[in-house]
Amino acid sequence: MAKKVLVVEDNELNLKLFCDLLRAHEYAAEPVRDGREAVARAREFMPDLIVMDIQLPHVSGFELIGQLKADPALQGIPIMAVTAYAGREDEERIRAAGADAYVSKPISLTRFVDAIAALL
Repeated sequence: MAKKVLVVEDNELNLKLFCDLLRAHEYAAEPVRDGREAVARAREFMPDLIVMDIQLPHVSGFELIGQLKADPALQGIPIMAVTAYAGREDEERIRAAGADAYVSKPISLTRFVDAIAALL
């Protein structure tokens, strides 16, 4: 059975790229365009991994990571943050929020897929 990956990304092009890339590597990708739906969708889909944009409208990726890690049913799911933030302090902040991995945008396709595989 294919590993399931929930992709939380508001940018339509990035969302399509991430989902297409995951599907090409035989993962089951579930897109979420609105971060406000992310926790409920995670509960329904029960993914093996969550790919989380940090800069989202309405709710930040930091807040969502906190909500996911506080939920007993979801806290064990690894989270890979994907963001345009580039500084060392940003990566430390993202990891401190509970993300298990971090990939900066623009993404390297190989690094993205390798990071996914490492978490699964």
